[in-house]
Amino acid sequence: MKIIQKELGVSTRSRTEMVDITGRVEAAVRDAGVRSGDVIVFCPHTTAAITINENADPSVVHDMLMVFDEVIPRSHPGYRHSEGNSDAHCKSSLVGCSEQVLIKNGTLSLGTWQGIYFCEFDGPRNRKVVVQIRGE
Repeated sequence: MKIIQKELGVSTRSRTEMVDITGRVEAAVRDAGVRSGDVIVFCPHTTAAITINENADPSVVHDMLMVFDEVIPRSHPGYRHSEGNSDAHCKSSLVGCSEQVLIKNGTLSLGTWQGIYFCEFDGPRNRKVVVQIRGE
């Protein structure tokens, strides 16, 4: 079994943003030459996250970010963390730091409308994503 790990840089332009990284993960899988296995996409940041959701209609990303902000507002009188980004920490934990996708015939086994997103909750920043590809 092959195990290949790669880092992808992600630059964000807004405080909250969802960046479609599907093509970059697909390219990493293709470059690794793995035909069957899985890929783990991991975010090593406490104010960002990784998710899989629809990538065909950009209004889905808009709606998701809107709901995150409604459920977890940027400011709240009860927040204690002094850096002013408590909301970003909460959103990161809610969404999660990684996703696992199966690889079949050298391609990601995503659904028709699915894409892999890097979720920024405390930008703009230069971030990284760790991609681990395992298989044959």
